[in-house]
Amino acid sequence: MSDIMKRIGVACAIAAFLFCLGGGLWILTKTGLNHGEDAVATGLGLYFIGKAFFVGPMLWITARKLA
Repeated sequence: MSDIMKRIGVACAIAAFLFCLGGGLWILTKTGLNHGEDAVATGLGLYFIGKAFFVGPMLWITARKLA
C-alpha cells in the first residue's frame, strides 16, 4: 500500500470517529437521556457514540497494518 493510501486510510478513520461521535452527541443533545418519551432516539445516540469508538480505531488499525 502506498503512502498516500495510508494517509487516506488514517484520515477516513479520524473522519469516521468524529462524524459518528458528533452525530451521537447531537442526537443526545436533542433528546437527552430521558428514557420516558423518546427512548429510541436516546438509544440511537448511544449507539452512534459506541460505534465511533469501534469503527474509528478499527479503520486506524487496518490502515496502519496494511501500509
